[in-house]
Amino acid sequence: MPLHFLEPDWTRNPSLQRFLFATGVECSTPTIAGPNGTSRRIDQLDKTRHYENWRLDLALVVDLGARALRYGLPWYRVHLGPGRFDWEFPDQVMRAIRDLQIHPIVDLCHFGVPDWVGDFQNPDLPRHFAEYAGAVSSRYPWVRWFTPINEMYICAQFSAYEGWWNERLKSHRAFVTALKNMARASIEGMRAILASRADALFVLCESSERTHARGPDHVAEADMYNSRRFLSLDLLCGRQMSSEMYRYVRDNGMTEDEYAYFLRQRLTEHFILGQDYYAKNEWLVDDQGRRGVSGDVFGYYPIALQYARRYRLPIMHTETNSPHDPVSWLWRTWSNIRLLRNDGVPLLGMTWYSLTHQVDWDIVLREERDRVYPVGLFDLDRRITPVGVEYQKLIRSWRDTPLYPNGPLALAADLPASNESAPSEP
Repeated sequence: MPLHFLEPDWTRNPSLQRFLFATGVECSTPTIAGPNGTSRRIDQLDKTRHYENWRLDLALVVDLGARALRYGLPWYRVHLGPGRFDWEFPDQVMRAIRDLQIHPIVDLCHFGVPDWVGDFQNPDLPRHFAEYAGAVSSRYPWVRWFTPINEMYICAQFSAYEGWWNERLKSHRAFVTALKNMARASIEGMRAILASRADALFVLCESSERTHARGPDHVAEADMYNSRRFLSLDLLCGRQMSSEMYRYVRDNGMTEDEYAYFLRQRLTEHFILGQDYYAKNEWLVDDQGRRGVSGDVFGYYPIALQYARRYRLPIMHTETNSPHDPVSWLWRTWSNIRLLRNDGVPLLGMTWYSLTHQVDWDIVLREERDRVYPVGLFDLDRRITPVGVEYQKLIRSWRDTPLYPNGPLALAADLPASNESAPSEP
């Protein structure tokens, strides 16, 4: 039987009329190469010991004063096959989240699919994901905010172009196939949620990126990456691509009918644009044509502004961290957020990701070394870190910041969202 709760009256919750300070529980579950041609699941909820410490982790969120929590259910453990689910773990956690009055942004797919689904090349992915998304929404009808598929662009890049995760392919065609399957799955999943929760909101978390060219010979390559970074969001928003990107996806397997399907979508009134920004989100094509991390050449402000102008959606900053001087990075990020809001960008929240240290993210989960990546607000023994102390101070100091940078008191749930007049790439 579904686990039905009395629905919290979020519309009367004063905390949701203020800026949404948030954190997240790292929940990536990709598969990587195992011995003798096998695949091995890397589950960060297991690696960070969240399965055994979830009650304490939720208490830490409350202690921080964070209003919202990005929380990912482990799809591969919950959805055992078509029509088959194991709700034991999520039922316990979701009940506690509700009882603690934490505002959840439920993450449904974070870099991995159940073994029986296969990988992101599977054309049946949209059907299977829609069944799962609809089941989650029906079981927890009080949840309104969801991230359907996290960072689709990054997932397709690492799974089907770099060859690190899941299908471990390395081609433009595999990249486009993964991306179009995830985009369609996300749309079908959102429609399944809307069938039971017509006022649902979707935080579309995506990597906010920029590629720079060291010399004139590599400007065209950098420009290609700077166009390609928008593909996942363009598909979800039903936004026409540039002629260059249209040729790119058509040359690599997207049919005219598939493209037309995305152009017909009109779901943007439910969208909040989630922006994930790290120093490693900026890239440099060097004199040898190699693309590597450049560090924060521009910083968050100008890159966020490019996405804001393109999509004309409410924005939530949904991820950042730094292993190097994280306290300084926290305050730099907050200063950029304040500047964006002062310039009228409807930026509604900030997220330090993640609640605890992570494992093996220094090598992007490509191998299983079990090495702690020290970027959390708490370490893996659940002791607060210096950046955790500073984030707690920041929240306490700025907790009365209005949700809107300008305008009347209002709820994020009621924000209008439209890209009907979105401008072309700046």
